[in-house]
This record gives sequence, structure tokens and C-alpha cells, in this order.
Amino acid sequence: MSLSLESFLHDFRQEILANAEANLDFLEAEFTQRFADELVDAGVTDGFEPCHYRPATGGGMRVDGYWFNDSSLDIFITDFANRETLQSLTQTEVTAIFKRAENFVAASLDKNLYTSLEETSRGYGLSRQIADSRKHFSKVSFYLISERVLSERLKALEDKAYDIFTFSYNIWDISRLHRQFTSRGAREELEISFVDVEGGGLPCLPAHLSSASYKSYLVVMPAGILAELYGRYGSRLLEQNVRSFLQSRGNVNKGIRTTILTDPEMFFAYNNGITATAHDVETSQTVNGVVITSLKDLQIVNGGQTTASLFHTQRKDDASLEHIFVQMKLTVIDDEKSEEVVPRISEYANTQNRVNAADFFSNHPYHIRMEGFSRRLWAPTSQGAQRETKWFYERARGQYADALSKLKPTEQKRFQAEFPKPQMMTKTDIAKFEGVWDDNPISVNLGAQKNFAHYAGRIGKEWDADENRFNEWYYKRLIARTIIFRATEKLVSAQEWYGGYRANIVAYTIAMLAHVCKTRREVFDFIKVWNGQNLSQSTVRALEVTAMLVHDDIMQSGNNISNISEWCKREACWERLQTHTSRLLAILPDKFFDELISEDDAKDNARSASKTQKVVNGIEAQQTVVDIDPATWSHILEEGQRKRLYTPKEVGILQVAVQMPSRLPSEKQCFVLLEILEKARAEAIWTG
Repeated sequence: MSLSLESFLHDFRQEILANAEANLDFLEAEFTQRFADELVDAGVTDGFEPCHYRPATGGGMRVDGYWFNDSSLDIFITDFANRETLQSLTQTEVTAIFKRAENFVAASLDKNLYTSLEETSRGYGLSRQIADSRKHFSKVSFYLISERVLSERLKALEDKAYDIFTFSYNIWDISRLHRQFTSRGAREELEISFVDVEGGGLPCLPAHLSSASYKSYLVVMPAGILAELYGRYGSRLLEQNVRSFLQSRGNVNKGIRTTILTDPEMFFAYNNGITATAHDVETSQTVNGVVITSLKDLQIVNGGQTTASLFHTQRKDDASLEHIFVQMKLTVIDDEKSEEVVPRISEYANTQNRVNAADFFSNHPYHIRMEGFSRRLWAPTSQGAQRETKWFYERARGQYADALSKLKPTEQKRFQAEFPKPQMMTKTDIAKFEGVWDDNPISVNLGAQKNFAHYAGRIGKEWDADENRFNEWYYKRLIARTIIFRATEKLVSAQEWYGGYRANIVAYTIAMLAHVCKTRREVFDFIKVWNGQNLSQSTVRALEVTAMLVHDDIMQSGNNISNISEWCKREACWERLQTHTSRLLAILPDKFFDELISEDDAKDNARSASKTQKVVNGIEAQQTVVDIDPATWSHILEEGQRKRLYTPKEVGILQVAVQMPSRLPSEKQCFVLLEILEKARAEAIWTG
């Protein structure tokens, strides 16, 4: 059942109203943050920092948020008036709104706007950073986010040259956000045309059989085109997974740079090239052979560092890319198989900058296990509540909305009662909730995507080392941390001293409490929070005291950085906060310390839960194996032997599975059989 645009606006508006009341925030600020979160989650932008600035005298300027990328700046401006019905956004209004944002950027670049602003002004830090960083970015992307519907008469907004900068314009109205939701949260696909390339397209060599289930091409990509695409689309060109973020931080590989500058003709020979996927490819037959004329949703799954290095070397060193070509292996994957196949392409193709979280996608076992706990475990009733509920973990984007859309109205109410919307959390959420407790507040302040990359790498290694540590106890601790983080957000907004930078204050507040616990060799009692689904008064008071200390520290002068948000991303910020540990220990309430538990007790609880999980894993493995009938196991054995997939040991264990139920595999054999199933699935022998 598809949600109409009118219903979507109503529901989205009600969510904004509820969030603003719960977070004690302005409606417009809540709308902007909520909308921006969707853009970050969809990979449209890498991050978002709120910065609501408009001069008291008007001045024709306005900005509501920003994000600095490696070579570009994203500026956000909001169109919101809490409209109850769908209304149109006209060309004249769009032009006027963008003009205000342009004026702010232009005045910051050319007129040192910040010198005329109060240092306490929200616009001061951003304006000064734009002026100080003008040599480090060449593109400004303006984003207009609106609760209205864009007029069909609106003409395309072309990029504009401003001095040495390029201004580009992006409009996200409520209908575009609605499309994002109704497409299960998928990213908007990039559609790239190559018809203007010399020869009418990219020369390629088809590398697939006519009977193959997918198409592949070998392409010789001109480096200039690849750099241009990266400059235009940035991280949207890169697959939204851990490795992409690790590869494309803007650091120019020294070897690649040297080859570009001193030996460009040898680049093709020296470089491993890139691996890419697309959902659709259009080709044309020319006198010189087959050429690719367009690609839909081009995504680089391996080679992000090569791509970024080409772009940055061209821009920073004024290097010519005219005689440089990059080999590209392109695979066409349809939407249905994308989630299954793309992670494998990324893992198997990647041999550089390898991380243990190679396939840390929504189908990684960690996510699957957390999803399983969230669907199975009932949370205890909180004080005053009459019924138990569950927390909903979104293993893949849009799962919650998708689950609702498939239900009838009466079933939707039942679903929402079981899984209340405030109890929904995403992968980037838990990366944040976990990071502030695990000595990574700096990473959390770097933004959702970069923090998730850091978190995924760590969890991937820990999963490989001992997957049993991710058990029911771990899940309950995760929910407790979620409750603490969200309660701290509300608490900070309610303080008299609060004037902004909530995300930074919250991250460091919890990190400081975790640091204090560690200095005492004690641990916060997370299971107590899980059991009560709320915080004790002593914990609330401890958060208030710590939050004020953090606020006072990050707002003080002497940082040599004008932008508070940027200061909070520095190691020096976290180091200076930790110098206040003794002071914090002295002012925290005694009852807070009374509720802590010893490190030894916490380790005992974790070990016990790990042992239990090991038993559960064995039972689940045996159940999975037994649920597959002997005929299927026989097919997997025969087809795998024909393709020479299995070792002699695996063949022997498969022969045991074929004899079920007269002979049952042991627990250890069941784990091997699960690995065999993965091999069979990869070779399309088994599709279960």
C-alpha cells in the first residue's frame, strides 16, 4: 500500500511536531535536521552541521547548515512555515531563496563577512571558515530543502561560475523526499551520458556470454572524464559502504601522484584500475566497435583512492590528465541482486587498504543478528506503561516504512504499538551510540558516514575474532546506550545555558562519563537501564553536570579555531576535556558512583553471555542444516563436485547431510555445512 504525498506530508509534519516538543527545539530547526539526516543517510551529502543564520536587519542573507568535503562545500537553506497542506514552490521563490545563500557565501569569500559579526553569532564561525578555507575547495553545492512541492514550470538550474568557484544548485522538495521513502530508501540513481565524448561514447569490450545472467564490460576510461565525474558527484559516485569511505578521504596516493606528474603514459600499466557496477548500461555499435553511451547508477566499488587522487592531483598540481587512461571492469547488476552481489564484488576485487569489515553491508552477520534480537526480544515496560514493546533495528534503509506500507490500517496500529517509531534505530545511529562509550567521541563528531566507517572497521575485526561476544547481553547494552544518548539530547536542549552545538555537547558528555568510569575501574550498569527502559535520577543529574562542564570548555576562547563544530573534531579538544577529569569526579553526585559496577563483574557478565551465545549458535546452525531436505543437499554435493568447489573434508560432511535423518551431522559439521551453503550460493547452486 503506497502512501500518498498528502498523507506523507501529514505524517512527516506530525513527526516534526512530536520531535520538536520532545527535544525542546524549534520546528524549523527540527525540520531541517530531520530532512538533512535523510540526505546524509541516502548518501546525497556526507554530513550536516546546523548553522541557522540570518542577520537581524535582513541583509538578503541566510544559511541553515553546511558541510565541508574534501574539495567542496555544501550549504543548506530551508523553506519551512509549518504548512498543513501541499503548496507550490515557484521559480521566483527558488531564485530568491538561493540568492540569500549565495550572498552569504560570496560575502564570506570576498568581503570577510565574519569581521562584521559577533563572535557568538552562529554565522561567525562558518563565515570565517569559508574565508580561511577558500583555497581548499573549488565547488559550492547549495541545497534547498522545502516542505512545498516544486512547480512543474521550474526551469533547470545550471551551474554558475563565481570567480574560481563553481556554484551548483539542488532542490529537495517534499515530493522528492516522498519518492525517496516510497522507493524503500534507495539512493537516487545517477544517470550519466557519454554521447558528447569523442567517438560518441566510451570504447568497451563486452566480457560476457549471451547466455550469462549478467553483463560485464572492459572499459578504457579517460582519466579526465573520471576526474570530472568525481568533481561533479563526489561521494555519490562511490559505493555507500565502509571501504568507499576509507578510500576516498582526499589523501592523494603518493605513487599515483608521482606517476601522473612524471610518467603519465605509464599510468595504465602501473595502476590496477577500478571496479564498478551499474544498474543499466546503454551501448551503441560504431565503426570502431561497441561504445557505452550512458550508465545508470555508476558506482565505484574498488578504486576510490585512484579516482580521488586523479581529481586532487589535477586540481592541486594543475596536472594534465590528457594522456592518462584507467582500466575499468564494469558489471551490470539489477536492483534485486544488488544487495547480494555488490558486496562480494567489493570484497573480492579489493586487495589494497583491506579492512576486516570487507562486506559490512546490511547483510553482514552482525546486522542480521542485531535485527534478529530486535524482532524477538521484548523490552521491559517502562514506569507507568501497561504493555511491553520492542526496539526496531533497521538492518537496511527504509525497513520500518516498508514494513508499515505492506500492512492494512488495523495491522499498522498493532505494528506501531509493538514497534513504536521512537524506538527505531539505524546502523549509523548505533555507530554513534556505541562510539561515544568506546573512546571515539572525535569520530562521532566527524559525521554519521565517517563515524560509521570507523565503527564498521572495528566491529568487523571484533566479529572475526569472536562473534559470540555479540549476544543478547550486548544487544541489551546497545539499547541502554541508545536510551542514554537520546535522553542526553533532550536534557541538553532543556538547559538554560544551551545555545547550540547539541551534537558535540552530547557526544563529549557521554564520553566524559565513560572516561570517569574507566579511571575508577568501574562500568556503567547498562542492564539496569535496559530493565527500567529509563535513567535513574542520579544518572540524569550526572549528565546535567557533565554537559555543563563540556559546554563551558568547548565554548571558551583560546582554541585558535573560530568554528566550534570544527574544534570538536580535533584531538586537542578531547585531550583538553580530559584534563577536567579530577574536577568532574569531585562534582558528580555520590549516588551516581553507587550505581556503577566493577570491571570484573562486567567482564564476568560478558563471558557468561558469550558462552550462552556459543550454545545458541550451535543450535541455530543445526536447525538450519536440518531444515534443508536431503535432496537439496545431494544437489549441492553433485553440482559442487562438478565445479570442483569442495575440499575432501567438505565432501565427506556433505555425504553425512545427504543421509539425514538416519544420520545427523554434529554441531561442528553443521558450521562447516553453513560455510558450504555460502559457497553454493555464490556459485548459484543454491538460492535459499
